[in-house]
This record gives sequence, structure tokens and C-alpha cells, in this order.
Amino acid sequence: MLVKRCDRQSENLPSFDVDLLGRRITCMTVPNIVAAIDKACIERRKIVVTNYNVHGFNLTMQIPWLYEFMQNADISHCDSVGIIRAIGYMQGCKIPLDYRASYTRLMPELLEHCNRHHLSVFLLGSKPKYVQMAVERLRAIYPNVTIAGRDGYFSAQDPAANAAVISQINACKPHILIVGMGMPIQENWVRLYKERLNVNAILTGGAVIDRLAGVVPDCPKLMSDMGLEWLYRLYLEPKRLAVRYLLGNPAFTMQIALAKLNSSYAKVVKMQNDSNSPSTEYPDFAHLLTASTSTIDTTA
Repeated sequence: MLVKRCDRQSENLPSFDVDLLGRRITCMTVPNIVAAIDKACIERRKIVVTNYNVHGFNLTMQIPWLYEFMQNADISHCDSVGIIRAIGYMQGCKIPLDYRASYTRLMPELLEHCNRHHLSVFLLGSKPKYVQMAVERLRAIYPNVTIAGRDGYFSAQDPAANAAVISQINACKPHILIVGMGMPIQENWVRLYKERLNVNAILTGGAVIDRLAGVVPDCPKLMSDMGLEWLYRLYLEPKRLAVRYLLGNPAFTMQIALAKLNSSYAKVVKMQNDSNSPSTEYPDFAHLLTASTSTIDTTA
């Protein structure tokens, strides 16, 4: 996971929010997500960065509070070729894969940035052994990053346990908190306790800690770019992921197909450079993606 770099031309693509079946999804490249996190650290404010994949999209159809959490996050970026293709299909144009800001691509870029700027990171989640492996591995690769962590095996319903976890995180004074407990557990924990966390950026990351530890292999790039990462993960964990992918993927496809038949479309509702202005629809997606981006500040 720690060897993949993002093409620098991604920095030139605009960042914008898309409405897909009522879900606000942030089309933002890896370099621009890193820039947004860096800006939050410099300005000493707090942002929440979460992500949409097909599984997460389906869950927002079932869980009202998760829908609200994803809608209100500062950045809800694309972590799925399926989402990218659905947006393009609904609009009738091709969306660059640069907008797939998967954690396989995001983590190396973010950690390298932290290493250059001496930022600190806290990992929350996974098993005790794995989170310790991830911490030790990252310390060796990124010596300028202050890295700490703890496992996710505590009761979310226990006020004392959660207070202890929050105190441990705050005592480390991290700039960035990465929460990897699986969806929707991690989102619920962030929703409940984000105001008590003294950090600048909170990222939800699923199995990212296991990947950072090296215990979960990354999907081959060719399969990933073809939208077949789900198949690779299903091969690795068939019992755990069979329902998610064999039922969830067709359900998502059906939702998109029905919406298209009903003449719905994906629309750009806000450019990321101007968060204070009223939302504006930009139905001409293809024109947006080919227009000059020299005036767009994608770090906002």
C-alpha cells in the first residue's frame, strides 16, 4: 500500500460536489484531498473526511443517521470505480478515474506529506496486534511523522471506555486521526465524539489500518482500475463479504438503472472553491471537466 503514487496531473482537475440520487459526493483527487487536510492543519480547524463506495451508498439508503453524517461531512470523496461510473452514466459522460481517491492511493500521498511537514497521526481501530504493526511500520518508513495508535476493541456504549480513548487520542495531540473500524461503526463513533476530539482532520478508513500493517494485500492495479476490486476482496474473504457484494452490487446497479429510466441525472451542486456561495447546478458535466481550472482553488 505504501508504494503507489498519484499522477501529478490530478492536481489540475477541479473539485466539486455531485448530487447522485440525493447523495452529496465530493469529486476530489488525491492531491487535492491532501491539500484540504493540510489547510485544516495550518488553520487549526477541524474537518471530517469520509468516503463513498457502493457498500456505503447502499447503507445510506438504509440508515438515516448515516445519510445525514455523509451529507454533512466536509469531504465525502469517491472510493469506488462503481460510484465514478454511476456518476458518468447518469450524466452521459466519462469521469476520470483520478477522482477515485481510494485509500490505497490516498495514504501514501498523505503520509509523505506528513513526513515532509512533520505532522502527527493517530490510528484508531483494528486488532491490537495489527495496529501496533502499522504504527511500527509507518514509523520506519516515515521517520518525521509522529505516529501513535490503539485498537478498536472497546465498547462504543461504555462512556468510561470512550472517555479513556478520547483522552488517549487528545494526549497525543495528533493533527490527523484515522478511524478504521468498518462501516458504519466508524462513522457512528465519529458522529458521536468528533466535538471532543482535539484534532484537525478525522478520516474514516475501513480496513485501512490492516492494509497499513501489511496484513491485507492491496488489489492489483489492473483489477482495481477495471472496477473489480470487489471481486478480489470477495476472493480473500468470501464468507464475510458475500452478502455485501453479491447482493449489494446488483442492488446498487438496479437503483442507478431505475433512476436513469426515470430521467434522473447526476448534477454538480457546488464547486469546492466557494463554499460560502449558494449551491449552483452545473448540468453540463463534460464542459466542466474540460474547462480551464486555473481559477479554481481546490484546497478550500
